[in-house]
Amino acid sequence: MSRAALVLLALLTALAVSYIWRWVVLERRRQAAAAPPGVVQALIGFITNFFDTLGVGSFAPTTSVFKLLKLVPDERIPGTLNAGHALPTVAQALIFIAAVSVDPLTLITMITAAVAGAWIGSGVVARLSRRVIQAGMGAALLAAAALFVLGNLHAIPAGGAALELSGARLAVAVVCNFFLGALMTLGVGLYAPCLILVSLLGMSPIAAFPIMMGSCAFLMPVAGVRFISAGSYDRRAALGLALGGIPGVLIAAYVVKQLPLEWLRWLVVIVVLYAAVAMLRAAHQDARSTAN
Repeated sequence: MSRAALVLLALLTALAVSYIWRWVVLERRRQAAAAPPGVVQALIGFITNFFDTLGVGSFAPTTSVFKLLKLVPDERIPGTLNAGHALPTVAQALIFIAAVSVDPLTLITMITAAVAGAWIGSGVVARLSRRVIQAGMGAALLAAAALFVLGNLHAIPAGGAALELSGARLAVAVVCNFFLGALMTLGVGLYAPCLILVSLLGMSPIAAFPIMMGSCAFLMPVAGVRFISAGSYDRRAALGLALGGIPGVLIAAYVVKQLPLEWLRWLVVIVVLYAAVAMLRAAHQDARSTAN
């Protein structure tokens, strides 16, 4: 393992501890009563993070379940996703950064760009109106569904064999990851577009795992704290995602070695489309109510 990887692992561990401490401090300062997470919230966290570790993604499926079961108000979904999935994603990053060797410069610059995008994006999203968030998430979910379809049809590049980027290709990757980090704060998962990005640039798909998981692991605690501080999230649901998600990550990474995911990806397309339509319909209804 390279020295850069060891540094990243140490920073991730420190960030996770800091994030937990900050979460506790902010909630104690708020002194707001809330029920502890139930079995449903923890089960959602377990299932979505189990498949997230296998590369399916967690944001779109979680949003779909939240909409279907009406567990979280629409305007609080982006904050809940970032706050709740942060710690399971850190666990993923610790595993894959240690297991997959990627050029340190490529890994660090892309992660840094995603964190910067998330820091800027979370401050904006936390202040957006319910209708804007609904419309934005609806459009983003439609884009996510399209990416899933392209992947299922094998219409996106399979990637090359490179484990590093340099020059103009690295610059493109850094700029794109900045915007992907910003979109994460609106509830748009980074995994699928990041996998496509590195494949288009000629990198091995396996290299995407430490990059995308490392990016999310560093940016989600940063964005999560801003949402928690603003109170723009559902505490019960977020705690459930965190508590159920970590065991899901560990089982997927260390127990499951091979799982046929093709059928699951088509199922994800269906549930994501459902959530997208529901979000856009809710935004339209809110707009009509405001007009009336």
